[in-house]
Amino acid sequence: MSIILDVRDVVKRYGDYTALNSVSLSVPKGSIYGLLGPNGAGKTSLIRIINQITLPDSGSVWLDGAPLKPDDVQHIGYLPEERGLYKTMKVGEQCLYLAQLKGLDRAEAKKQLDFWFERLGVEGWWNKKIQELSKGMAQKIQFIVTVLHRPKLLIFDEPFSGFDPVNANLIKDEILALKEQGSTIIFSTHRMESVEELCDHIALIHKSNKLIEGPLQEVKRRYRTHTYEVGIVTPNIEGLMYDLTQHFTVAPTQFRSLNDDVKLNIQLGKATPNELLALLTGRGEVTHFVEKIPSVNDIFIQTVTNGTTL
Repeated sequence: MSIILDVRDVVKRYGDYTALNSVSLSVPKGSIYGLLGPNGAGKTSLIRIINQITLPDSGSVWLDGAPLKPDDVQHIGYLPEERGLYKTMKVGEQCLYLAQLKGLDRAEAKKQLDFWFERLGVEGWWNKKIQELSKGMAQKIQFIVTVLHRPKLLIFDEPFSGFDPVNANLIKDEILALKEQGSTIIFSTHRMESVEELCDHIALIHKSNKLIEGPLQEVKRRYRTHTYEVGIVTPNIEGLMYDLTQHFTVAPTQFRSLNDDVKLNIQLGKATPNELLALLTGRGEVTHFVEKIPSVNDIFIQTVTNGTTL
């Protein structure tokens, strides 16, 4: 696995406050990497260091196998949570200016802007001022100026902020397309459903420390409890519960169903899923049998609440 961004033991302090406490991350090339954490965890400090807005007090950042250097700004696209467009400038004029700051000449910048304006359906906005646009419309322009120089590393901080569901889905599709074209994307958000949909790898920072890092599926396996959500229609509830409690940990649960069934959470312990299913089918009609895979939201809450990782 090739690593495009390697953060090595980065420390950042503001006076007596430690924002990052020897944080190390490895971002695989061609991945969508979820950078997660509650407010104040240290995510923004780390993103600013990667973008060379600030410097670490100690530690280092490596991009594509070499120490990060000032001209690497041309290889990074950053969409900040707090948008940075000039409100009184016209959209087209501003986009051309920002594209040239990223190293594109005027002709290439115009070519890329024409492509993206058409792709996102904003062709008629060229002579509008940013202050005339809605938050979502301005967000589209910010997205365009972030990606148009086709950087090898993209950093999106809350990229869906301000979008209605249709346009949020449009941007989600564009992010996936950029990944397919070879971009690596660091994705910071509080929307855990977006992490489930987009991310290959995740890291969770809490109180300046990294608590979790790894491929999303591997992290989910580490938090797996081998618990199954079960629905069963049975003529003998008492007999079913007696049999189950002899071998499993059982608790009631709720889920939507079209049946008048008994709804249970059943933790396997040393048994196998087939053994549980055999017991259930011997007692009634199984209408629902699904392993409760921990969601990113579940993992986030559990880790932040406990302050430790598995």
